[in-house]
Amino acid sequence: MKGAMMKENGPGKLLRIFIGENDRADRQPLYQAIVLKAREHGLAGATVLRGPMGFGARSHLHTAKILRLSEDLPLIIEIVDTEEKIRAFLPELAAVVQDGLITLETVEIIRYRASSDKPVQ
Repeated sequence: MKGAMMKENGPGKLLRIFIGENDRADRQPLYQAIVLKAREHGLAGATVLRGPMGFGARSHLHTAKILRLSEDLPLIIEIVDTEEKIRAFLPELAAVVQDGLITLETVEIIRYRASSDKPVQ
């Protein structure tokens, strides 16, 4: 598949998925399953961000301390694309995210360009 292309500028949607680092989808990390599904659906891109501290619906504090390198740290997956492509992806996302928060925001896309000289892997 060639690199996904999105409009150069205009309205778009930002999909954010808040999960834990230890969350799984079958045998793989949930964040990995989400990113791979987003790629299969031809979305423009996905980024996984790891937070040093956070808590969710159960108010359990997740934190990175010197003696505890990882305690199920919070992750945020961000995906930006057109509203049509994001909304088409939501049923796939709902099928794999059992616990977590999913938000959708309207954003203005300023610039997105895939470099034509880099191969897609």
